[in-house]
Amino acid sequence: MVLKELISKIKPLSIEGSTEVSITGVEIDSRKVKAGTMFVAMRGTQVDGHQFIPKAEELGATAVLCEQIPEQKKAGVTYVMVKDCEDCVGIVATTFYGDPTKKLQLVGVTGTNGKTTIATLLYNMFRKMGHKCGLLSTVCNYIEDEAVPASHTTPDPIELNQLLSRMVEAGCEYAFMECSSHAIAQKRIGGLTFRGGIFTNLTRDHLDYHKTFENYRDAKKLFFDNLPKTAFAITNADDKNGMVMTQNTKATVKTYSTRSMADFTAHIIECHFEGMYLEMDGREVGVQFIGKFNVSNLLAVYGAARMLGKQPDDILVVMSTLRSVAGRLEPIQSPDGVTGIVDYAHTPDALENVLKAIHEVLNGKGKVITVCGAGGNRDKGKRPLMAQEAVKQSDRVIITSDNPRFEEPQDIINDMLAGLSAQQKKKVVSIVDRREAIKTAVMLAEKGDVILVAGKGHEDYQDVKGVKHHFDDREELRKAFGE
Repeated sequence: MVLKELISKIKPLSIEGSTEVSITGVEIDSRKVKAGTMFVAMRGTQVDGHQFIPKAEELGATAVLCEQIPEQKKAGVTYVMVKDCEDCVGIVATTFYGDPTKKLQLVGVTGTNGKTTIATLLYNMFRKMGHKCGLLSTVCNYIEDEAVPASHTTPDPIELNQLLSRMVEAGCEYAFMECSSHAIAQKRIGGLTFRGGIFTNLTRDHLDYHKTFENYRDAKKLFFDNLPKTAFAITNADDKNGMVMTQNTKATVKTYSTRSMADFTAHIIECHFEGMYLEMDGREVGVQFIGKFNVSNLLAVYGAARMLGKQPDDILVVMSTLRSVAGRLEPIQSPDGVTGIVDYAHTPDALENVLKAIHEVLNGKGKVITVCGAGGNRDKGKRPLMAQEAVKQSDRVIITSDNPRFEEPQDIINDMLAGLSAQQKKKVVSIVDRREAIKTAVMLAEKGDVILVAGKGHEDYQDVKGVKHHFDDREELRKAFGE
């Protein structure tokens, strides 16, 4: 692609060099630069990409997109100066990869909890309906059957457009994507055209990055503010921020609710650990999920499918065959009648929802033993709240290590314990070793009890001092059950 064409949708402040040069790639990581590449000098939260311009030039960069043209320029390199590289990188990336979201229907899912479940269920549903689809999620990205490992909830703009372009090449008609607050705030989804957006819910999370709840909320809202008139916006009327999200959107707004009047509604008729029987939009359907929060997730899926032109009966037939996403309320039965549940819940609200779902099924006929921790180098304010939520709805709680990262596990556990009264601490034990914590929970459990192992879900590692050690809660629970 010629540079002039590549930068046609942005407004450079100045250009030094020829815009008739050929560009063979766009990169924000100087280490990936090859001959013919345009290097984008991003000012990140940790490092400033401008300091890597010489490295990019050395590796053969043909052009540099920057906010400040270097004093020492290299002959043959074109420098394109813009006000903000973050504003431009998504537009440049989508231009380079042929504007893939104009060739498929992209639906974004944002909110604190439920993003992975909703995006994955839509991907699975539309594939079962005979469509070729792509998925961009926390667990894994998919181009039809091809798995592409995910390093972030939402990839950087270059990787994102590359994946979307590959989806188009593979014949995908739809793509379903989680949109994290980080990605929205950092404009990683800039330049993409969305067919629709879904809001799940909003509770405390990522305040280590956003600093205030208002900043976190506004990052999510920005996604809906930027949707075009041709898009739909489906919002959760049961969440107090549901209507805030869509108050400035140009998209067609639809609501879903499990409690009140809305465009899409549902309620539980029966509930068991194997699944639920629901009334959804005036029709009855059996699903392989549990918990009121999953009714909300399924309603969001139903609403999106309706807005994408699918018929109610067709949607519900496929919905009855869908299974839970890996590590989301995933049941594991012991030979002696104990039910294990592995879930990704790592916020106070998510933990509350999962424990409520377990109690809805148990109905007072067994004890709940919860194993949980909190991640290191993340929002410390939610640690005591996590402990309080676990204690409130559990008969016994074992506080343990999650992903300590560069913190000491015991320090994280102490932060959690600090939120508990002396009385509450009587039902709590702390065990730093997560494997031993799971074994202890199994030893304490009796027939009819439920063990919830929360926080890591699908993850198969523990992040300790920058090294990812293999660790899978599901494997550990099965071993402790003696399978």
